Amino acid sequence: MKGTAVYANEEYIVVDNRGMGYEVRTSAATCGQIHMGEEVTLYTYLYVREDLLALYGFLSREELRVFRLLLGVSGIGPKVAVSILSTLSVEDLYYAVVSEDAKSIARTPGIGPKGARRLIIELKDKLDLADLGIGKEEEVPAAADLTGDGSQITDTMDALIALGYSNGEAYRAVHKVPGAENMDAEQLLKEALKRIMTL
Repeated sequence: MKGTAVYANEEYIVVDNRGMGYEVRTSAATCGQIHMGEEVTLYTYLYVREDLLALYGFLSREELRVFRLLLGVSGIGPKVAVSILSTLSVEDLYYAVVSEDAKSIARTPGIGPKGARRLIIELKDKLDLADLGIGKEEEVPAAADLTGDGSQITDTMDALIALGYSNGEAYRAVHKVPGAENMDAEQLLKEALKRIMTL
C-alpha cells in the first residue's frame, strides 16, 4: 500500500490513498519511522475474522513475514504479535528465539513466560539467522550451552541491554568472549564491552 501518512497514535496510523483514509495497525518500530505528511509504502496483511476486519502494515517485508509467523503460534493473535514486534526488533526476536531467551520475549505485554517458551518451540525451526545476513560462525547458542545455570550470561546480557545495546548486540558480544562460562558476571561484562566495539 502506498499513500500519505496523515495521522498516528500508539496503535495505528492512517494512510490517505487517493482520498480514502485507511487505518493500518502497526508496530512501534514502523510507527517511529513514519513522518506525518510524507508518502509511505507499507507491506500489508488483512486479518479477517467473522466479526473483525483489520489491516496491518509494516515498512519491511521481513517484519511482515515475522508477523505472519507469529500469527501461526498457538495463542498469539495479531494484537500480541504487534506487541512482540513493538517490544523487540526483528533482529532481537531472531536472537531471542535462536538462543531460547524466553525472558526477553516474556517482557512483551500479554505473552508471559509460558507463551514465550511456546513461541520459541514453535518458531525455532522457522527463523534462520542467515535471513539476517548472519553466517553460521556467528550463530548464538542457548545460554544453557554456554554455562551450567546461565546466570552470569543472563546478568551480562541484561547489563548490556540496560546500557543501550540491542539483544542481538548483547548476544554476539557475549558469544565472542572465550571462556565465558568460567567468568563471573563482572569480568564477563568487561570482556563483552571490549568486543562489542568490534561488532
